Amino acid sequence: MKVEKLVELIGADFYTGVPDSQLKALCNYLINTYGIDKSHHIIAANEGNCTALAAGYHLATGKVPVVYMQNSGEGNIINPVASLLNDKVYAIPMLFIVGWRGEPGIHDEPQHIYQGEVTVKLLEDMDIEVFVIGKDTSDDEVKTAMERFRGVFAQGKQAAFVIRKGALSYDEKVVYSNSNTMVREEIIRHIAAAAGEDPIVSTTGKASRELFEIREANGQSHKYDFLTVGSMGHSSSIALGIALNKPEQRIWCIDGDGAVLMHMGSMAVLGANAPKNLIHIVINNGAHETVGGMPTVAADIDLVAVAKGCGYPNAVSADSFEALDRKLEAAKARNELSLIEVKCSIGARDDLGRPTTTALENKQNFMAYLKEL
Repeated sequence: MKVEKLVELIGADFYTGVPDSQLKALCNYLINTYGIDKSHHIIAANEGNCTALAAGYHLATGKVPVVYMQNSGEGNIINPVASLLNDKVYAIPMLFIVGWRGEPGIHDEPQHIYQGEVTVKLLEDMDIEVFVIGKDTSDDEVKTAMERFRGVFAQGKQAAFVIRKGALSYDEKVVYSNSNTMVREEIIRHIAAAAGEDPIVSTTGKASRELFEIREANGQSHKYDFLTVGSMGHSSSIALGIALNKPEQRIWCIDGDGAVLMHMGSMAVLGANAPKNLIHIVINNGAHETVGGMPTVAADIDLVAVAKGCGYPNAVSADSFEALDRKLEAAKARNELSLIEVKCSIGARDDLGRPTTTALENKQNFMAYLKEL
């Protein structure tokens, strides 16, 4: 289905969401049509933020907003859907567009398998009416579903289009870029070299894939690394839990700007606990690159100031490899909680692989290594 037709049938004039590769056609259409426009399109930090933002839009306009997201974001919307939107509370109508990663019968990554199994059930359990759009779904079928949805909205309820792989198309291209010169894979190579045999917790997406391939290329064991292949935004909290319980062992966290934004409250908890053995590195390219490259707001905020405001005793930024190496060594030497923001370009190798070990194997090997320390 052409995404332009879907948007026409929906008839909404406000979209907010968190980008998803399954919804790349919609995301690119919104960027080409609106860019980031306060009146029509906002990329929020997480899916719960999107839902609350959309609720505010409805309260101000009386119109029905659209929230787009990957199905992994359903967990973030449960609270606002159940305690804010529900017709037993404020009865706020809303349309969700959900990319269906891990659909049963369709090969996908391990972090999507269970989420894919429960995607539709979770929506239905939240009393959200569902219509699934696949490659063979006709425009007329979507039109009929949308007409039914309008009746749902009139009752102060919500509905969702669940989008199967390859169901939406968009012919126009969008190129996402920034002016930074440092490449993320090389940044991670420098971090891994500085970390030596210290444990590393890496965030979801291409960062973990690149770390895995760096270990392969170096002939190193993967036991040093916990690859947070799912659970976006929680790597720093995982690293905190490890650091607090291994106080004599230095722990590294490789994070991303989109992940940090998704659950930024974790930085306040990190700062309040201030583990002396944790080095938190945020690779900031101002983009949700793993799912297509749409922008985050991180390019326009001062993450160093945020970290300092949250209680990090040390927070710096690096925009060259010389500065990065110097600041990595300084963080190792000072034995205090440190944050290093690294300014990064957008892009990755076309032949970037994926971990060849299972998530369970990764956990078991990492735990066994921690036990040795």
